[in-house]
Amino acid sequence: MKKIVIFGATGMTGLCAVEAALKKGLEVRAFVRDPSKLPDDIKDKVEVFKGDILEPDSVVNAIEGMDGVVIAIGTRGSLDPTSDMSEGTKNIIEGMRAKNVKNVSACISAFLFYEIDKVPPRFVEVTKDHERMFIELKDSGLNWIAVFSPHISDDPSREIIVEVNPEKSPGRAISKYDLGKFLVDSLTEEKYYKSVIGLCNVPQQ
Repeated sequence: MKKIVIFGATGMTGLCAVEAALKKGLEVRAFVRDPSKLPDDIKDKVEVFKGDILEPDSVVNAIEGMDGVVIAIGTRGSLDPTSDMSEGTKNIIEGMRAKNVKNVSACISAFLFYEIDKVPPRFVEVTKDHERMFIELKDSGLNWIAVFSPHISDDPSREIIVEVNPEKSPGRAISKYDLGKFLVDSLTEEKYYKSVIGLCNVPQQ
């Protein structure tokens, strides 16, 4: 694994994934809608790729020549009904198939551990799109890793708990730094392939 493309590279988690990948010595292609949102200190260290996940051509071009894919796309805080995340994921999976790239990690949501009627009403529409996104991954035949992330915090990195295919989330929050790093590290960890991952920080005493 030498080169990866990160979709959603300017988001909170995406930026942390970019930093973690650079720290590992990987070559990073940062897929962004708006390159001006990339911090200057990062811009010089990555290949900036301007595109839109809803445009299949730009997605497939971004995957060309890569060894792995990180999906860290979100709604920028919007809770309105959407299909952008699942449509984008579908385009990414089709691009991976076209370019014969096998390994993909994706940040999804711990709300998928709940029955939909147990999800807080304001999160239901976004959770439904996360569900569609997960189905796309699960049916892809790729080496997918679906991280069902709990609340993403700004806390500094610390020890994490990782559970493979758990019944429920192991905890309530994960640092954006630890989540970003896990999305990158898991791409080369076969034990995580084709699995749902429950991830959280060890609770502080």
